[in-house]
Amino acid sequence: MSTKDDVKSEKSKKTKMKKTRSKKVKGGETVSVHYVGTLDDGTEFDSSRTRDEALSFEVGSGQLLPGFDSALAGMKIGEVKNVKLSPEEAYGNVNPEAVQAVPQSSFPPDFKLQEGLLVQGHDPQGQPVMAKIDSVEQDSVVLDFNHPLAGKSLNFEIELLSISNKK
Repeated sequence: MSTKDDVKSEKSKKTKMKKTRSKKVKGGETVSVHYVGTLDDGTEFDSSRTRDEALSFEVGSGQLLPGFDSALAGMKIGEVKNVKLSPEEAYGNVNPEAVQAVPQSSFPPDFKLQEGLLVQGHDPQGQPVMAKIDSVEQDSVVLDFNHPLAGKSLNFEIELLSISNKK
């Protein structure tokens, strides 16, 4: 037999659960999501589900792609949303100025230069940079410093797992 206090306690728990489930994402809150990212041809380029590790971040902090971040606004826990980001909302358009020729002597003598290969080096300030070998010329190598997903529309399936106010 339950007492009046037990009934009140149960109602309180249900109300709290209902409020949590109906709470909507706002800027400054920390959220946890699962996502799957695909290209227009269906190729999967990233997935938190495959890694079995949810992504947690502060909404509006600039940590993620602008379009991904803004897609979360108004979502509720348990909601799944499919969004398509234009290149401008993702990694930007391909910048032709980011394709540059460098002397082959910039690479070690035994380095096998191959089109499509991703290489890592350092910029003049010593910061690491990644580039794709676009082509190999007689005395130079043409490197593309654009992000590999630049110029592409990106599709995301996003599931909101949790919302918290702590930063």
